[in-house]
Amino acid sequence: MKLFFILLLSINSFKTLAVEVVIHNLNSLSSSGQRTVSTWVNQSVEKTQNTLGPLKQSTLPIYLKPQYFAFEPVPWATVKRNNPDGLELHIDRYASLKAFTKDWTLYHELSHLYLPLFPYSGFWLSEGFASYMQNVIMRDSGIITQPQFVQRLNAGFDRARLQTKTKTQPLNKLSADMWKQRAQQRVYWTGAAFFAQADLALQKQGQTLASVIKAYQLCCRPARSNAKMFIKELDKQSRSSVFSTLYAQYNNRTDFPNITKAQINQL
Repeated sequence: MKLFFILLLSINSFKTLAVEVVIHNLNSLSSSGQRTVSTWVNQSVEKTQNTLGPLKQSTLPIYLKPQYFAFEPVPWATVKRNNPDGLELHIDRYASLKAFTKDWTLYHELSHLYLPLFPYSGFWLSEGFASYMQNVIMRDSGIITQPQFVQRLNAGFDRARLQTKTKTQPLNKLSADMWKQRAQQRVYWTGAAFFAQADLALQKQGQTLASVIKAYQLCCRPARSNAKMFIKELDKQSRSSVFSTLYAQYNNRTDFPNITKAQINQL
């Protein structure tokens, strides 16, 4: 069984677009569970698009994997790269709408859809973007407060700082080998720091990371790309050298950047 939702959103100056959300395996849940999950997915897509703009794809398939025993609302999820891209969500079939809404996982996975698929050496960009944006989306939509936003980012950066002491490879090399080395904290959150610093630099120019990604999503996002082409396009969309300057500092770095709570609070 599939359940269809049409989300019609007009974001700033962008034209109205529709994304058809297709939820697979919804009928494996109870009637109340179906309503809960449908509402959660619907609202999460809307919140994400409110921050990042409309998805370019017209259809978004969601593949549910309900669990009978789980310790959190969404124990695991992943992007399914296809035509169109979709998401696989392993969920607690008994979780409440409030619990689902407060869980960061779906906002993280939806954020991935705004970037192309990179080679493994560029995964620090895709995972960093999703880790940063999950918190921006939750803050923008009122799920977390600004102090909570600062605390969550700072906690992630602290975990990366700690892991950087033992995972000392250049970032792009570690990115390609992070699962074997269990280096996700350094890779994800160093990438998040890259986008946080980009956002800070863009704000000084009267722009935001979200506004640049909105433009990129609508005009230029391919299904696959490499890191250098992606960075070049973001510079073009922002009419700046913010991304290439930071990329030169980050791609081969072996340390964690200096970013403070005070700087995070400016975001």
